Amino acid sequence: MKNRPAAAVLAGLAACLLSASCEPPELEEPAPAFDPQTVAAAVLEVLDAQVEAWNEGDLEGFMEGYLRSQELRFTSGNEIRRGWSNTLERYRQTYPDRAAMGTLAFEELDVRVLSEHAAQVFGRFRLTRESDEPTGLFTLLVERHGDQWLIVADHTSS
Repeated sequence: MKNRPAAAVLAGLAACLLSASCEPPELEEPAPAFDPQTVAAAVLEVLDAQVEAWNEGDLEGFMEGYLRSQELRFTSGNEIRRGWSNTLERYRQTYPDRAAMGTLAFEELDVRVLSEHAAQVFGRFRLTRESDEPTGLFTLLVERHGDQWLIVADHTSS
């Protein structure tokens, strides 16, 4: 009779384990399928918004396409600038008024999707101003931060 409580405990434990293993597992929602075309389209939207802001004379709006962080790296004219504020300051110095800003166009854009969280963009910028039409090449590293795609590195040459 000493084994009855032990047998009852074992039987209860077995029943508990059996019932736990018979329940269906909780189903997680499947992750959305990675679509490089969707990523490329989102990255191009950022660049379109930049062109629109620039052509309205809105440097701060143009900068919304960049990561607002000290991690941002902007390279141009043999100089490296780090940080969003330093990059904005460089744009303000280089383009002090609407005449200097001109009208911006991005051309020859080539978006290479690296992952669902990163893309590289190669392209040409062209400014149309009253007295000249400067142009140059750029390479951007764009990363997904939350629900936004933002430029984290910009290497521009003219």
